[in-house]
Amino acid sequence: MHRRSIESFTKIALQFLLGLGLFGIQQGYAQRSTSHSPYSQFGLGQMRNDLLPQTRAMGGISTGVRYLTGLPTLNIANPASYSGLNRTVLEAGMYGNFTQLSRDNVSDHTADFAFGHLAIGIPLQKYGGFSFGLLPFSDVGYSSRNVESIDDLAYEKQIFGEGGINKAYLGYGVSPIKGLSIGANAGFLFGNLYDITQVKFLSDLSAYPAELKETRNIRGVTVDYGIQYSKSINRKYNLTLGYTGTLNNTINARPSRFITISENNFDDEYIAPPLDTISTGTFPTRKIQLPLKHNVGFTLSKGYNWLIGADFKYADWSNFEVLEGQNKLEKSYGFAVGGQIKPDPTSVRYWNQVDYRLGFRYNQTPVVYRNQRINDMAVSIGVGLPLPETNFGRTFSQINISAEFGQQGSLNHNLVRERYININFGFTINDSWFIRRSLD
Repeated sequence: MHRRSIESFTKIALQFLLGLGLFGIQQGYAQRSTSHSPYSQFGLGQMRNDLLPQTRAMGGISTGVRYLTGLPTLNIANPASYSGLNRTVLEAGMYGNFTQLSRDNVSDHTADFAFGHLAIGIPLQKYGGFSFGLLPFSDVGYSSRNVESIDDLAYEKQIFGEGGINKAYLGYGVSPIKGLSIGANAGFLFGNLYDITQVKFLSDLSAYPAELKETRNIRGVTVDYGIQYSKSINRKYNLTLGYTGTLNNTINARPSRFITISENNFDDEYIAPPLDTISTGTFPTRKIQLPLKHNVGFTLSKGYNWLIGADFKYADWSNFEVLEGQNKLEKSYGFAVGGQIKPDPTSVRYWNQVDYRLGFRYNQTPVVYRNQRINDMAVSIGVGLPLPETNFGRTFSQINISAEFGQQGSLNHNLVRERYININFGFTINDSWFIRRSLD
């Protein structure tokens, strides 16, 4: 039976690594963006954070999350939690986005789905635990169109951005003394961000449409760390205090520029191939200073029954080098509150064993647009749907679904109001590997 466990592990590990490689190639080179936010043009785009559907459903609380329904959970946002793992955890999921953009009584709707996350956590018994995986780091997806003119020559100018950055990570957590855990993640960021400007002449067929495509090729290593202190209260409750932060991370951006002209036409459905390349150029690699982050939080739980918690977040983007013509980014602040409840863990009724989650978050983003700070807030809900246990109770799985209903920006001060619904779907497997049974 021990041999079968090794074979099973090898098969799962190979499938995981194959999937990780395929997703890495797809995400790293195809660069399909799931963002449709006009505010993603600033900084590195819309930051996705290291959150799984379980914690997104609770407003995004994560700093003090160590246990869910009384059991250790894989919490990438705080690597100190890895030391509590007692089973191997496999996480995989998808992400969906529905967006309504409004301005001047005009609205536009978009929707998209993409890869959400792929991660694994492995316990090392008294030596702690480690985790590795792949998840989105940020997305860029914006567009604007207007008609301008030079003398009597009218032309349409469209500006849009796309692409994204992904993060492959490896982390380790350990508990040096009872109740106290420390951990760190090393992440490798990779991806391309595209800023594209297209000019199309509306009435003069002799004038060629032109496209300027500016690319930022992102590469770099980041380090984040975390601390958790967990204590039992009256043998009924558990209190966990947490802190996470980042080092003074610096990554590389290699910019390039590509200018082409194409055939003129008045059919919006027709995408004309480039006729000629006017100019190309690759520029020296520049350093990008990532924000220094500090997060503190706590959770209070009662076994399988319930959990509540809160996070307070700070990030300093003031040293980030913005693109030419953009406003300087500022410091950002935010908080999140949330929790979950399981009505009756001992009930034979299925819906009494489901985890019901609820949360709220508010962030003052680092973006300043038209002299206004852009705020982001959302209410989140979710469920954890348990699946039947297998392998004599050693393997149990859960489907986790979360939905965030939020708004970024407003209709005031000539801004764009972005209302969105973010859907996260995840599948969790908890399994005991490398266990030698007495009977074969």
